[in-house]
Amino acid sequence: MLVAALGFAVMGALVKVGSAKFSSAELVFYRSIFGLMAIYVYIFAKKLPLATPVIGKQISRALVGFASLVLFFYAIAHLPLATAVTLNYTSALFLALLMPLMLHEKPKSILYAMILLGFVGVVLLLKPSFAKQDLAAGAVGLLSGFGAAFAYAHVKQLGNLGEPDWRTVFYFTLISTFASGFWMLLQTYTSMSLQDMPTLLGLGVSATIAQLAMTRAYRTGITLTVASLAYTTVIFASLFGVLFWQEKLSYSEYMAIGIIIFSGIVSANATNRAK
Repeated sequence: MLVAALGFAVMGALVKVGSAKFSSAELVFYRSIFGLMAIYVYIFAKKLPLATPVIGKQISRALVGFASLVLFFYAIAHLPLATAVTLNYTSALFLALLMPLMLHEKPKSILYAMILLGFVGVVLLLKPSFAKQDLAAGAVGLLSGFGAAFAYAHVKQLGNLGEPDWRTVFYFTLISTFASGFWMLLQTYTSMSLQDMPTLLGLGVSATIAQLAMTRAYRTGITLTVASLAYTTVIFASLFGVLFWQEKLSYSEYMAIGIIIFSGIVSANATNRAK
């Protein structure tokens, strides 16, 4: 999950770079199509089978994940970035609520506590703010968090059914490519130049690596421990801001980073003791 968190943070940094020229729909499309090309090259080279007995579950996971992504981009467009990201990270809290219903898991109390503590760290680090006119967009952002949780539960279910990571990522990127391509056609197209290729290729490759690592983490790990470690994406993203955009972190923000790291360590330690 730490590899996935780093990959998603890299992807976020490249989205920040690409958003100066491309629309949200175009960025999702390029992320998806270049990711699809990367995962298909691997599948073709290894001669891996794409046929699956649970194609319905794969399509459901892909559609829910894509819908969550669209809702997240809407929230980013209509809310302060920190607020949109914080609302999206309620996914871990929603996942904790969905686990007994969808996964038939009953986590230890310490894992529930660390999920809440980690989320407190995210709030302290991002400092979200709301205005009255933001209520509708805030509801959409909250819905994106619920959709992400639903998608992660699907990922765990697919892992329990024996679906390999690469196949789950392939169907997600395939459906996201077609759906985002249709979304892009509804908007004004921005021409792409050779100078844009490193950013867009990096976007697709980093997203694919992150998806593969995240899928493996949920398939093989303890669900709430993985969700707790997912908060580290915010830490990596904040550090990228310091390194590449000369952003400065306050003492309270460093304390928030410490809280997130602490919650992840305790979650992992509780999992190891349980094993």
